[in-house]
Amino acid sequence: MRMEPLKLKSMAGAAKITGTLTSLAGLLLLSLYKGVPLTDQAATDAPSPAALHHAAPSDSSGNRSWMLGTMALLFNCLCFSFWLLLQTKLTKKYPAIYSSTAIMFFISTLQGGAVTLAMERHVSPWMLTSKLEIVTVLYAGIVGSGAGYLIMTWCVEKKGPVFTAAFIPMMQIMVAIIDFFFLHEQIYLGSVLGSVLMILGLYLLLWGKKRDESSVSCTTTTDKQVDEQADDKP
Repeated sequence: MRMEPLKLKSMAGAAKITGTLTSLAGLLLLSLYKGVPLTDQAATDAPSPAALHHAAPSDSSGNRSWMLGTMALLFNCLCFSFWLLLQTKLTKKYPAIYSSTAIMFFISTLQGGAVTLAMERHVSPWMLTSKLEIVTVLYAGIVGSGAGYLIMTWCVEKKGPVFTAAFIPMMQIMVAIIDFFFLHEQIYLGSVLGSVLMILGLYLLLWGKKRDESSVSCTTTTDKQVDEQADDKP
């Protein structure tokens, strides 16, 4: 859609490409590589091999589910990328981000309700029976979805889709920190190396965007000065 200038021969363009690839490498490293543990958290009791044997699905069904899940996640990333790009166009033609977010969630509620009725016809699995379930659903709806997407829409309006998408992989780092401090999980070497690469890539990407914005502002100022000098001439 040609929303982001990309000059491969300039330092800013090279920094943005390098930062994007570095963040992607860090995300893959953090997600796929575990490595040795770096902390001394108490290990949880592992289930017995017999329990794992009965709980684990067969190899064929497991591989099929893994492939289906991978394709679904890739399709979700593609759709989310298009959503960020469409938000840029939408905020220019319809700048009321509160009402646009409300309309979007209303349509999402209709879609989610249709899928729910198609997958589960009984009401009992969807009943909330504990305080933890109620708090989880309220937090996911109000903070995770409502406030989160509203803030992302505001960021897209102010800084563009690339700037907003650059911070999304930081969620992996936040999850690792919460796991360590609140759930007392282990910190592994892959998590640390992946986090370092993601932060480095984010810095390079933001530096490249800042350099592009500075060059554009300088060019605009120069053009205005030339026009003013031309108007002053008799």
